[in-house]
Amino acid sequence: MGGLMFLSASTDAQILHKKKKPVNKSTAADNTAEPDKILYQRALEDIRKGRQEVGRLSMQTLINTYPDSEYLAKAKLAIADSYYKEGGSAGLAQAIQGYKDFGIFFPFLPEASYAQLQVANAHYQQIAKPDRDRTEAKLAEEEFQTFLQKYPKDPLAIKAEQRLRNVQEIIAEGDYRIGYFYYVKGDKRAAAARLIALTRRYPLYSKSDKALWMLADIFEKSEHKEVASVYYGQIIKNYPLSPLVPDAKSRLVSYKVPVPQADPKAVAWMTAEQNMPRQKESFVKKPLALVRTAPHAEYVAAARSGAPNLAPEADNTSATDILTPGNRSQLGGSTGAGTGAVVEVVTPGTAGSISGTTSGGEGNANGGNANGGTDGAQPANEGSPPSPGAAGDPKAASTPPAPPAAPDAATNPVNTTTTTGTGGDAKTDATTPPAADATTDATAKPADGSQDNSKGQKESSSKKKKGLRKVVPW
Repeated sequence: MGGLMFLSASTDAQILHKKKKPVNKSTAADNTAEPDKILYQRALEDIRKGRQEVGRLSMQTLINTYPDSEYLAKAKLAIADSYYKEGGSAGLAQAIQGYKDFGIFFPFLPEASYAQLQVANAHYQQIAKPDRDRTEAKLAEEEFQTFLQKYPKDPLAIKAEQRLRNVQEIIAEGDYRIGYFYYVKGDKRAAAARLIALTRRYPLYSKSDKALWMLADIFEKSEHKEVASVYYGQIIKNYPLSPLVPDAKSRLVSYKVPVPQADPKAVAWMTAEQNMPRQKESFVKKPLALVRTAPHAEYVAAARSGAPNLAPEADNTSATDILTPGNRSQLGGSTGAGTGAVVEVVTPGTAGSISGTTSGGEGNANGGNANGGTDGAQPANEGSPPSPGAAGDPKAASTPPAPPAAPDAATNPVNTTTTTGTGGDAKTDATTPPAADATTDATAKPADGSQDNSKGQKESSSKKKKGLRKVVPW
């Protein structure tokens, strides 16, 4: 009995007097020597577990308390990441600003490429359908292009390239729908303006062959078969596996134009695209497409190979096919010298392009323009009004017109400007007096003594309208 009592007493003593664990002096030294590291790790753990506000507060405390810390750049990047994970329009806007600030203050760190890609991804998350506002799609395109131009060898460049193809598919789809609407409506100029810009800038678009076919049909109906043959030739050469190729060949044969050969690179590209696996939407999820705000069908139809267009969109380029003097654009070329149909030839999957100019029924291949500009045509200054007397004479735009002779109130009418239109040019003569039967003396009074010159103004305005109608071929 005594022995058992002694053992129990010793056991209780051991339980009551438990030995304390030895303190790790190195860890204690780290805690006192690197408080910024401890603060950064705790903040990261809060962000990882979804406590975004607590994590950002700790990161901001680190930035304010330890301005010389080695974790300063990482803390700024972590704050932007927390906003990105939080999502929403407000959160993504804060994330974009945070990533841009990181790229400005730390451009030489390895994380700078990641920050640039996250700016593009933040815009990518907010892209709407092609028939909605395309502001975020345009911004995403610019940021992805910047990333691929600055960091072409980055490991994330492959993912960024595919997302850029998706974005350009959405933008091109929006332009295609607008152009198709005007094409069906019968507004040839508006339809061609959209479709020409589309085929030049986005050759990887899934419906580029259909856009080229509509352009060829527009010019064919406008009695410009030399221009239509160029677009039919583009379908055969750059989209050889398209179902529209047989009809395009028959049209060229009817025009007695040589049928071009298919580009081997285009054949290889279209073959790879057709063999590429595509994500198919289930029958259950199809009704949700009506209420879905983010695009899905465009992502599925986007190209999976080929180099996307990395050139920024120029603000001063015109999408019209033929430009005439006097800041007036038209699709049908005039018979005068110096005008012609400018057609941009772009091969899918390549960065370069060839601009072919056709004038008088002949097509000449000029040097390529990588920026998708219009070679051989005058730029359209749509923002500035045309100068007086420069409607059809290109010289009148640079030299001021000669002042007319002093009008005689008794013999010469006040309105001595006549507008005549021949073909595609409108010529203004400020000194030639009008015909006697088509003028009205603005100073003369009618027989009853009342001052009425409305009849003269109506006749003058009707003559101007008739002259302008002759400029437009349809």
